[in-house]
Amino acid sequence: MNARTGPDLRRRLTPARRTRDDASVPDGPAAGRIPGGGGPARSPRPPLMRELGLVVALFLLYKLGRQLARGRTGEAMDNARSVWHLERDVHLPSEAGIQHLLLHGDTLVHIANTYYAAVHFPATILFLAWLYWRRPRHYVWARRVLTAVTGGALVLHLLVPLAPPRMLALTGLVDTARVYGPSVYGSDPAADGLENQFAAMPSLHFGWALVLALGLIAATRARGRWLWLLHPLVTLFVIIATANHYWLDTLVAAALVAVALAFLRPPGTAPRGTRLVARGRTHGRREPRSRQPAGDRR
Repeated sequence: MNARTGPDLRRRLTPARRTRDDASVPDGPAAGRIPGGGGPARSPRPPLMRELGLVVALFLLYKLGRQLARGRTGEAMDNARSVWHLERDVHLPSEAGIQHLLLHGDTLVHIANTYYAAVHFPATILFLAWLYWRRPRHYVWARRVLTAVTGGALVLHLLVPLAPPRMLALTGLVDTARVYGPSVYGSDPAADGLENQFAAMPSLHFGWALVLALGLIAATRARGRWLWLLHPLVTLFVIIATANHYWLDTLVAAALVAVALAFLRPPGTAPRGTRLVARGRTHGRREPRSRQPAGDRR
């Protein structure tokens, strides 16, 4: 090996450093470690008390906003009839057909009602807590997406009060929570001081479940991570079969999630234009070819 081929060979064997988007750390054994240090590189977690206060404040603000939309019973029922007829005009599947699949036994209905009442908030809290502890960068991103989706939903709750299909007689649907239990709502929607039952549009049950699934898919690398999509699918079945939401509620929720994700990209994801430019630069760079002196050729 001569003096010119030595550095060239070392350059070829040395792992290439990653780009800025990949935390600017080398590949190989040194990957994932703090430069000049010892332990693995981790993104700092946001201050816990600040995050708890922020989440509680956003939750209380959302609850307050929902309460501001109470007392609009007539408008909510008119909007419900309009949504029902619109779905039939565009040939969406009937919610009654989905509920028929559920009404085959008291046990199955009770499980669906319990899922609706007990899974929504705890699942979201556990999702945020796990991301905060294990994936801090993804936690910040997911919290922002949930805030954007919830804020958009609150605006629609104020602008378009909507009674759920279980309250609309012309649907022929059964209020499964009232008949079979358990129920999180009061018997009189107008007097319900805990919940605004005229906030069906959009469905945050489905919107939050979709963010949860997509967030875990983005934050993990397991082969079976796509199975997290079962959560929004089961939620979709439950909220329709229990007559708590229309199809249109879920479509609007999905649209809000899509808009939020268009502006709030997961960590480590560069805009498409940036990726194309970087790819063009990489492919456009040619590796220098080593040339041996004529005297060293054999």
